[in-house]
Amino acid sequence: QLQLVESGGGLVQPGGSLRLSCAATPTVVSIYTMGWYRQTPGKERELVADIAPGGGIDYSDSVKGRFTLSRDMDKGSVDLEMNNLKPEDTAVYFCNARIISGYRDFSEWGPGTQVTVSS
Repeated sequence: QLQLVESGGGLVQPGGSLRLSCAATPTVVSIYTMGWYRQTPGKERELVADIAPGGGIDYSDSVKGRFTLSRDMDKGSVDLEMNNLKPEDTAVYFCNARIISGYRDFSEWGPGTQVTVSS
């Protein structure tokens, strides 16, 4: 039943900015952590940033100081503000949510949205 709806991907020049948004539906689902991962062809999917219910954020070293993750607990959504983008940030970005509800404990993934940083 749970779906993660992603938006905000696109093409941007180096040094530019983008904002990725992810919203879970339905919002009645119990989401623990929520955040973003990214993947390029032939490489492992890697953490970009995620956030816990208490507000603690885990950023990848490669994006610290450039990306900012925020969460709206009531809406079941997260926003990733990406600034000073670099060509190496080019990837498919996937929203992720860890669900804890009753006896269930699992991760859900969004379909992926392309971010391309190029001149």
